[in-house]
Amino acid sequence: MSARPAAPTTRPAASTARRTAVSTARRSGAARRLTYLTLAAVAFFSMLPLYYSIVVASRDNAALADVPPPLLPGGNFFANVARVFDTVPFAMAMVNSVLVSGSVALAVMFFSTLAGFAFAKLRFRGRNALLLLTVATMMVPTQLGIIPLYMLMVKLEWTGTMYALIVPALVNAFGVFFMTQYLSRALPTELLEAGRVDGCTTWGLFWHVVLPAARPAAAVLGMLTFMSVWNDYFWPLVVLTPEDPTVQVALSTLASGYVNDYVLGLAGTTLGTLPLVVVFALLGKQIIGGIMQGAVKG
Repeated sequence: MSARPAAPTTRPAASTARRTAVSTARRSGAARRLTYLTLAAVAFFSMLPLYYSIVVASRDNAALADVPPPLLPGGNFFANVARVFDTVPFAMAMVNSVLVSGSVALAVMFFSTLAGFAFAKLRFRGRNALLLLTVATMMVPTQLGIIPLYMLMVKLEWTGTMYALIVPALVNAFGVFFMTQYLSRALPTELLEAGRVDGCTTWGLFWHVVLPAARPAAAVLGMLTFMSVWNDYFWPLVVLTPEDPTVQVALSTLASGYVNDYVLGLAGTTLGTLPLVVVFALLGKQIIGGIMQGAVKG
């Protein structure tokens, strides 16, 4: 007889729990929709300059004065691209930039991972002092080293060659610091000890254990390095000849003159952006994997 009054009280509790679950689901769905709308807005405004560059590059200079401005591409893109290749040695510039940026990105990924492994997991005298000295070089402005670096290139007879762009940039302090911080967290010491128990040398550990673990961070570093070298303008302008430029130097030539040909410049800019898009598409999975892994660890 005493158990019967308890039955009605369970129904309001169940209905309250159901309403709470429905309310939570609605709030979660609203937050998810807001997140997607925010990401869509960010993507739209990020892609808008590139899209408008393509629109202008496919028209003539008269279209720039139209009110309202054109929103759809025209039919002069390939004609403007042909003018770009006729005005400057743009094909040579693309080849030079791909060669330099690709070589430097691969070298920075390899040497920075190697140095990061040493600083993060190996024990040797002066390790902390060397890492601090490496990081301290990041505070020195690049412009302070241009004159002595150029004098060194003259002594080596590398002026006007790709060696002057590739060799000084084979490793950088940011890459070493970045990989040191990543490997100190992502690479368990127990895994290295297990490899040593199996008879693996330090070099073997680097090839078979460190490199696979460092792949996501190395992809991020390679992407950043490729973009940085691709967009570099000052040092290639100093050390290369006008007949053998990189993309940024060629683009500056397109933009120079008494009258700015904006269509010609934006056509060249559109072409110069395509390799960056390709590299990001190739490394996208590794970059996203590295970001997600860091987010989970944080």
